[in-house]
Amino acid sequence: MPVGSVEQHGPHLPLHTDVAVASAVAALALDRDPSLVVAPAVAYGAAGEHEGFPGTVSIGHEALRLLLVELGRSACRWATRLVFVNGHGGNVGTVVDAVKQLRHEGRDVAWVPCVAPGAPGDAHAGRTETSLMLALAPDAVRPEVAAAGNTAPLRDLLPAMRAGGVAAVSPNGVLGDPAGASAEEGRALLAEMADTLATAVRTWQPTSDGRLP
Repeated sequence: MPVGSVEQHGPHLPLHTDVAVASAVAALALDRDPSLVVAPAVAYGAAGEHEGFPGTVSIGHEALRLLLVELGRSACRWATRLVFVNGHGGNVGTVVDAVKQLRHEGRDVAWVPCVAPGAPGDAHAGRTETSLMLALAPDAVRPEVAAAGNTAPLRDLLPAMRAGGVAAVSPNGVLGDPAGASAEEGRALLAEMADTLATAVRTWQPTSDGRLP
């Protein structure tokens, strides 16, 4: 089950970037293992840190947790296992809480982040996400307005972000630099994420927080 978010991604990427990436990774994993079943995505997530920008729509952590728990309870009436494929970093704590609750109730549920192991990556709307969207939906990307945002390490920005959201540290909403992004790079990243997901599901060894390594 892909889980995303509807939120600003700078002036150059669409609001549904996280939904598109999570859905694509799940669909590509299905290509690798046709025995899987891919559910429609949970489009709205916990994105309060982006509410300083127009277009962001967040349902908050409490609502997201309840939604995922209830979806998990329902799906596990017939599904042997359930994995949430998370495309938004702001969802992580809530996804972990929901998965822990479902596992405590005896359901075999886990989660996987949409990351490519070893890839440099960036925090938000930089080169990585721009490459991914150039591969998935190039017509939805506006490279003519792409610009670098705050490129400081995320750990250094977190205190200010906790107090004032992304707008407090980046006027254009970008954390990183989209320069150098390409569809070719995006396709390679998607393939690696799908391979990682398919392998994680096949081996199925959830950690203490329910993540499939």
